[in-house]
Amino acid sequence: MTARVNLFSDTQTLPTPAMRKAMSEAEVGDEQLMADPTVNALCARVAQLLGFEAAVFLPSGTMCNQIAIRLHVRPGGDAIYLHRTAHPLRHEAGGPAALSGAIVIPLDGERGMFDAGTLQAALPPEDDGYEPRPRVVLIEQTTNIAGGCVWPLEQLRGVLEVAGARGMRTHLDGARLMNAVVASGVPAADWCHGFDTAWIDFTKGLGAPIGALLAGSRELIDEAWRYKRMIGGAMRQAGIVAAGGLYALDHHVDRLSQDHAHARQLALGLVELDAITIDPEAVETNIVIFDVPNAATFLQTIAKHNVAMSQIGPTTIRAVTHLDISAADIELVLSAARAAV
Repeated sequence: MTARVNLFSDTQTLPTPAMRKAMSEAEVGDEQLMADPTVNALCARVAQLLGFEAAVFLPSGTMCNQIAIRLHVRPGGDAIYLHRTAHPLRHEAGGPAALSGAIVIPLDGERGMFDAGTLQAALPPEDDGYEPRPRVVLIEQTTNIAGGCVWPLEQLRGVLEVAGARGMRTHLDGARLMNAVVASGVPAADWCHGFDTAWIDFTKGLGAPIGALLAGSRELIDEAWRYKRMIGGAMRQAGIVAAGGLYALDHHVDRLSQDHAHARQLALGLVELDAITIDPEAVETNIVIFDVPNAATFLQTIAKHNVAMSQIGPTTIRAVTHLDISAADIELVLSAARAAV
C-alpha cells in the first residue's frame, strides 16, 4: 500500500510541477566537456554559496562523501574521525574502507555531535607509530540519526581548531546543511568556513530528484573530477537534472522553515500520547525521533492508516517532514499514531 503521508525520509519528496517544467526547459550540453551551461551555473552558484573556489555536480550525496574521503586519505592506514551515527559509517556500505583504505574511528557525543575535548582525547600522540595516522575529521550537519540537530557554531569551531592543530583535513557532510542555515540564521558559507570540502544535497528537503554538489579548492575539485569519472559519476546532458537544483535554490530554501514547523507540530502531538517517549525540545529541524514499545508493530499499524515512517532501532522511530507534507497531513499522522498506541 502506498503511503498517503510519507515521513520515511525527506528523500521521498517529489519534484513539483514547476521544478519539472524548469528541468524540461533546461539548456544542456556535455558536462564531461564542461559544456553544459546549466551544470556550470549550478556549480558556480553552490561554490559561491558555500564559500569555496569550485564545485562539482555528482549524482548523490554518498558519492560526495566518498570522493571527498578519497581526496583526503593517503595510502597506508589513515584514520577518519566522525560520530558513530554519521552517515558514512552507518549507511554507505563500508565505502571509506573499500574505496579509500581508511580506518574509521567512531566518536561519542550527545545528539550526534562530539566536541573538541572528545576529538583531542581520541587522537594518538603525535610521535605514535602504532595507531592509524589521524587524517580526516568529518562533521554531519544536520545530524541524521540523532534527530536533525544543528551543531552549535562554537562547538564546531572548537573541533576544527583541534583538527587544524594536528594538520588534519576536514570535511562537512552537508546533506541537510540548508536546514541548519534556515533554523540557525547562520549563512552556509559561515558553516563551511574552515573546512577543506563540503557538500549540499538537492534530493532531500530541497526536493530535487537527483544530485548533490561537492565544493572545495580548485585543486581538490579538479582531482574530484578524476574520481568522478573513475567511479562512474560523470554524465552527459546533466543540465536536465541540474536545473532542478537551481530551481530548488530559488524556491525551496526559505520554505524549509515550514518543514521545521510541521516537525514541531508532530512532536508536540506525539508527546501527548501514552507509550510514546519524545522530547519535543530536541526537535530543531525536520527530523523527529521517538520511542515506542515495539517499533515494528507501530510501523505496521500506522501503515494500515496510509502513514509511513522508518525504524532505526528496536523501539525507535524516525519521521522526517518535507515539502509534500502539510499541517493537515500531520494531523492524519497523529491520528494513526493514536491508533497504534
